[in-house]
Amino acid sequence: MLTKDFAAKVKAAGPGDGLEDGQFKAIVSVFGNVDVVGDVVIPGAFKNDLKRWEDSGDSMPVIWAHDWADPFSHIGEVLKAEEVEAGLQVTGQLDLDNPKAQQVYRLLKGRRVTQFSFAYDVLDAGWGEKDGQEIYELRELKVHEVGPCLVGANQETELLAVKAQRFASGLKAGRVLSKTNYERLVEARDALNAVLESAEEASEASAPEKTDEPSQTDKAAEEDEEPTHDGAPAKSSDATGSVARRALAVARIASLS
Repeated sequence: MLTKDFAAKVKAAGPGDGLEDGQFKAIVSVFGNVDVVGDVVIPGAFKNDLKRWEDSGDSMPVIWAHDWADPFSHIGEVLKAEEVEAGLQVTGQLDLDNPKAQQVYRLLKGRRVTQFSFAYDVLDAGWGEKDGQEIYELRELKVHEVGPCLVGANQETELLAVKAQRFASGLKAGRVLSKTNYERLVEARDALNAVLESAEEASEASAPEKTDEPSQTDKAAEEDEEPTHDGAPAKSSDATGSVARRALAVARIASLS
């Protein structure tokens, strides 16, 4: 499941805009806009899913900042969702007996929160072109929830990971990598390798010096080690950290394409 953030287009909020207390109307996804990873939501992308929600009889949740674990972050429900010319428009009702929902309502009316986001799965997508620029068309989406949010700290990481996955899939499918993009990727790879090497050197330099006399911690670790199939103790490693660092490097390289 992915999330996508947009500058909130709050069209109305509360009785002053002709709505009931606690209600808001906003565009939560904009059609035709090329975002930072080259995605473009295509008109009609929500049509089937809006029908699915309607047929289910369930209400689409309004959740603050995708905070699914906190029940108080489930601040309301979508009363109406429809595709309009600009994008996906929702009318929502906030639960004003919930203190968190009350605060979010005040932030929305005061324009102190200017981001909306929705969580979704991609059901149909593909490469396209717009104004001479290669884009990734989101043609059919399944929406799980919508809600106002601040820009999350993990936004860049998530977007880079998505970009890396798409880029790798595109190459496997036969997409041609231009000479310019290839050179940019090589340059980025070399720069990232240099950063990783420096980080590893710094980590090694800061590690405590080992002596011939094992410490109590070392002894305990040796006692806990499980033997391998050949009887030798299994060697511990920082494989997890290494994999994470290299995954981030790959994502950042791919994001430059």
